Formats: sequence, C-alpha cells, structure tokens
Amino acid sequence: MKLSNKVKSISYLKAKAPEVLRGLAEDPGPVFVTVNGEAKAVLQDIASYEQTQETLALLKILALGAREVESGKVQPLRAAFADIRRRVKA
Repeated sequence: MKLSNKVKSISYLKAKAPEVLRGLAEDPGPVFVTVNGEAKAVLQDIASYEQTQETLALLKILALGAREVESGKVQPLRAAFADIRRRVKA
C-alpha cells in the first residue's frame, strides 16, 4: 500500500465521497483526511474498524490480567479449580 495514495484533502473528500468510499471497499487500508495540509482524521472501512476494536478489547483484557499478576491478585491453578469445585458443590 502506497501511503501517498491514501492521503486526501477535505475538499477532495467532499467532492468525491462516493469514490473514496468505493476505494475503501476495494482497498481496506485507511484514508487520511487533511485540512489545510494537516492530517485531521482517518477513514476506514467498517470491517477494519471492527477488527481494530476487537483487537483493542483483547489488549485491554491482557493488560488487566498483567496488572492483576503484578499486584498479586492471582492464585495457583489447582487452588482456583478447588475453589470452583467447592462453589459448585455448595
């Protein structure tokens, strides 16, 4: 993907929005929107957006787990399963 082909001005986007959206369907990489030559926004197809959101959610879960390990809020696997078994029997 050549990045220079993915940078569009806001005026280009206003004039050719349908064409830009069709381009996203064919080449799902992001389109960078500029205002007065400065990057201001990113457009991406919905499938890529959803994938990004799912990836971020998984990374947040991993970070949360890492914090719990660092703070000592974990227990050995055997103890965890023993606790679950006790709860199920109760």
